[in-house]
Amino acid sequence: MEMTKSLKLRVYITIVCISFLQGLQYGPSPVLKQIGEHFPNVSTSVVQMLITGPSLIGMVFALASGVLVVRISKKKLLLISSLISGIFGVLPLIADSFPLLFGSRMIYGVALGLATALNTAVVAEWFTGNERVTAMGIQAASVGAGMAVTMKGAGSLGAAVFTNSYFINIIGFICFALILICLPETGKAVQSEGNRITVNSRVIVVAVLGLLEFMFLISYTTNISMHLEGSLAGNSVVSGNLTSIFSIAQIVIGLVLGVITKVTKRATMPVAMCSFVLGAVVLVLFPANFAMQCVGALLCGFSQGVFIPTAMVEVSNAVPPVAAAMASGIFTCGTCTGQLISPFVLNTAAKVFMGEATTSNVYKIAAVGMAISAVFCAAVMFGGKKGQAGQ
Repeated sequence: MEMTKSLKLRVYITIVCISFLQGLQYGPSPVLKQIGEHFPNVSTSVVQMLITGPSLIGMVFALASGVLVVRISKKKLLLISSLISGIFGVLPLIADSFPLLFGSRMIYGVALGLATALNTAVVAEWFTGNERVTAMGIQAASVGAGMAVTMKGAGSLGAAVFTNSYFINIIGFICFALILICLPETGKAVQSEGNRITVNSRVIVVAVLGLLEFMFLISYTTNISMHLEGSLAGNSVVSGNLTSIFSIAQIVIGLVLGVITKVTKRATMPVAMCSFVLGAVVLVLFPANFAMQCVGALLCGFSQGVFIPTAMVEVSNAVPPVAAAMASGIFTCGTCTGQLISPFVLNTAAKVFMGEATTSNVYKIAAVGMAISAVFCAAVMFGGKKGQAGQ
């Protein structure tokens, strides 16, 4: 199908909608402290899993998407994802129950996994070459926008009563309507000779890097509302603003990703990892200084905004077009695994090496871990051959 300006705009709108569905993962972030206080018998790690837990289900369905696309069209899968996000996002409003809230978040993981994998697959289906890099940058920007709107909105809605933050999931229903209208129905993916669902070692290695990136990076959103001190402590509006800044950094970076990659070339992903290291150091040093916390949020947001779309381009270029969903699913499994194990790994490491799992100690562990990961990433990017383009 020829890409007219009108069609390209409709595909971009779809990409933005899918990214907003992904952004709903971080809805509870600004009110995690309030949720923890409201359910005092629930451990901090389990409360943090309201953000990371959907990744467990997400990685299963991200991987499954590679097979599902040859049986169900991408459009239908995305419409299903939208409805799941909306319905199970607002379902916890019916009862004051942590098991209901936790269970609803786990079911949202189905939508998260499908949306994350299919976002890359939609880009790979409609764009090639430099346009694919640009589209991935727009995707990253829209993921940042989705996170910013979600966390700012959830923080504001939940300022008085934390349960009001659940209303932010109405975004799922809005995305359903827009995807229904905008995304052309291209049917099920079709395999052919030379265009089969296969993956290679490059995809696996990049997925491992994604696991490391997110295991440390996710500590920003899971800890920030509990990390603030002084006059900033316990203020969901402040934590919502900071997580929004984190997301806004991704928006800006995504829009200029093509320029950044031309400068950093193969060092793009290691540079992204190093940005988080600097951000974590700032967070540890200035927990009561709003301006410096904003700097930390920007540096951490830069890390995600650069790393994820660059890695997605790597995996989509490494396989044939029909395998883009599978490659993206494998990478998503890596990032989801990193998110899932992050609270337990970082909290345990903080206790073992520093005596106590305070947020500052967690950020210190994350900074050290990401610095080591950046060295490994540099060795991979400069030591191996680049993946073969899928198109």
